Amino acid sequence: MTEDRALSLSKGRQGDHDILLEIDRLRTHFFVDGGVVRAVDGVSLSVPAGKTVCVVGESGCGKSITARSVLRLIERPGRIVDGRILLSGGDSAAGEPVDVVALDPEGERLRGIRGGEIAMVFQEPMASLSPMYTVGNQLVEAIRVHLDLTEEEASRRGVELLGRVGIPRPERIMESYPFQLSGGMCQRVMIAIALSCRPRLLIADEPTTALDVTTQARILDLLADLQAETEMSMIFITHDLGVVAEIADEVVVMYLGTVVEQGPVDEIFHDPQHPYTRALLASIPRMGRGARQRLATIPGQVPAPLQRPAGCPFHPRCTEAIPGLCDVEEPPMIELGERRRACCVLHDRERLDRHQGEAARS
Repeated sequence: MTEDRALSLSKGRQGDHDILLEIDRLRTHFFVDGGVVRAVDGVSLSVPAGKTVCVVGESGCGKSITARSVLRLIERPGRIVDGRILLSGGDSAAGEPVDVVALDPEGERLRGIRGGEIAMVFQEPMASLSPMYTVGNQLVEAIRVHLDLTEEEASRRGVELLGRVGIPRPERIMESYPFQLSGGMCQRVMIAIALSCRPRLLIADEPTTALDVTTQARILDLLADLQAETEMSMIFITHDLGVVAEIADEVVVMYLGTVVEQGPVDEIFHDPQHPYTRALLASIPRMGRGARQRLATIPGQVPAPLQRPAGCPFHPRCTEAIPGLCDVEEPPMIELGERRRACCVLHDRERLDRHQGEAARS
């Protein structure tokens, strides 16, 4: 990353909103016996302050690994091998962004960012909360790690937080164990823990996937209310494009560890520029379709991690793929407008003309 680009982040760029977080060419690989799994392979995206960026894509596209990379929560045999994760305002003295990747993994600065400046709601609350400790134990510990409060003060704050996330009788829940609560209640506890220190960025990894529709709607409303109140930014990972349409300001579409399209939610839904995005939107069930009409599907499936295709990673499943081009050359990222881009040769006129010329001569 150039010095000018890093400076532009600290000052705020791309429109009327400052950029809180910028991920630049991030690569997170897993080194296994069979080879190297490129789980995240050159991801670049940015999160404006106070806005919600939804990350979508099929399972296995690298969404969760990207989120965990932001907090440096990658376990062996994986590691971040390249790229930067710039958090604005990280160095209060200089006013420059801090590179999370460059921080000491055991250092005070990174521990301060985790839970303090960036918090995460994990996909499975039952697996994220310890069954050995009460809700109160885990909530108070999270608060006292980042805030200079006594145990009594932290406990009072915990009760207040549980009440704010809509949990009835929060004093009683503080004394309960996670296995005594429903999935929806555990998810609310996770949200309370994540928001306990008023983070500037909340990463929500499919927080409503395992919940019923009513509980899902309540949690989405809760997150929207808390975001409006605290002005935090949010990265929301989901498979549900209906949720995306409801809460997103911007959408990032990922496929096989790469970003294939990014833009404002209205433009993504009404004018998708990448074949994969168009295929995802076409697969949404719609009211009014005949009972006997088959749902649209995307041909094939996401390739196995160690069988990544050459050229464009989506070309084996793409109905618009150009033989001799998409299966050979990696597609460029094309800027289509302000905070609007797509990674596809269909938008590279020069490359298309060159390929057509070579095909005509042969």
